Parts: sequence; structure tokens; C-alpha cells
Amino acid sequence: MCGRYNIIDDSLTQVLVIQLGIDLRLPTRFNIAPTEQVPVIHEADGQRQCRQMRWWLVPSWSDGPGTKYAMFNARAESVATSPAFRGPFRRQRAILPASNFIEWQPQDNGKQAWQIARPDAAIAFAGLWDCWQRDDQVIYSCTIVTTDAVPQFRHIHKRMPLMLDSAACEQWLDHNQPASAIAPLLQPHLPGPLAVTPVSNTINNARHKIPATATGPSETIEAHQPDGD
Repeated sequence: MCGRYNIIDDSLTQVLVIQLGIDLRLPTRFNIAPTEQVPVIHEADGQRQCRQMRWWLVPSWSDGPGTKYAMFNARAESVATSPAFRGPFRRQRAILPASNFIEWQPQDNGKQAWQIARPDAAIAFAGLWDCWQRDDQVIYSCTIVTTDAVPQFRHIHKRMPLMLDSAACEQWLDHNQPASAIAPLLQPHLPGPLAVTPVSNTINNARHKIPATATGPSETIEAHQPDGD
């Protein structure tokens, strides 16, 4: 799953945004939580654009925003069939840029927070977006797609956000790509190695908009499972 992430205005984030065709610098933000406004890159009227959207999908056909159902993540296994996600999956796919994200590892004495990053690139989350409108009120909103974790990530969590490499980003954003062509991108995979760092659980409080404090050394999760494992 993905319930918190960070955006850092550095060269890695700038490269990702430029590769996605956007001439914009994203401001640094820490400990971004569901229901906050986040930058979302998508196509509209044949053009790429970056729009601030509510990170908690509000389906266009719904009664309006609410938190009864957790809509900040969309399971890859059901995006093509879920009433909330199947329309956006066909026509309104998006990329949410990130520098790293936080995941919580269940332990006997609680949960350990981990900060996860790509060492050599920013992260491109696969997302979906929608637009809800009633009278003069308009809400643009989004969700991050999640998958089963790859085997080498499961010691941290059984789910993980769907992260795309540059080629997959282009395919994901292309509205001319049918769902059948997009389906292989939904399979659990890593776009590259990940650096995972244990951090202080002060990050648990979404009001703490500060960098996470490391509490131990980083580990590396390789993109491919070593032979024999």
C-alpha cells in the first residue's frame, strides 16, 4: 500500500518531471497524507499537464467526497472491474511524482516505519484520476495503484505502490493504449533497486511535515530476485 510520501525539489525529481513533458519545479513537501492536494501529471485534450488533486479518489458518479471507503489506493487486481476505478483506468491514468514513500512493517511490539527510495531516480507512482462536479463545485482527485509486493519486499509489507520506469510511464499515460496492453504493467515488479531506511515513528503523525529521521542503516532491495532464492 502507500499511505505517506515525500516530494523533494532536487535534480532527480526535476529529471522525472521533464521526462514526463512538464516544465515545472515541484516544491518540497514532507509526510504527504491522504486527502491532501498533490501534483498529478496526466493528459488532457492531447496535452500533458500537472494539476493539483485531492489524494483520495472521488468518483464522478458518487455523492461527493467522503472517507467511508479508503480510496487513496486502488488495487491493481481490480482496477479494470471496480465501479470506482474501471472508468479512470481506461481513460484517466496518471503519474504521481515522488522522491520516496513510507511503509510500516508489522512487528511484535508495534510497527516500524521505513522510508523507501530509488537511489538513482525519483519515483513515478502509477495513478488514476477523476473529476467530480455538482453545480459550481468541482473536485479533481486521484489514487495510487498498488500491487502485491515482490518477494524481496515482503519482509517490509505484503503490498506496495505500483512504480513505473520511464518507458512504462509513457505507455501508462497514453490514452490510445487499450486496457489489454496496459495489463502487463500491473504485475508486481520494481523499476530499479530500492534503498530502504528505518525511520522514527514520529512520521506516524501526519501533522509532522518534516524529514523523517533515520534510526538505522539503509538496506538495498535489488530489482530482481537473486538466483536460487
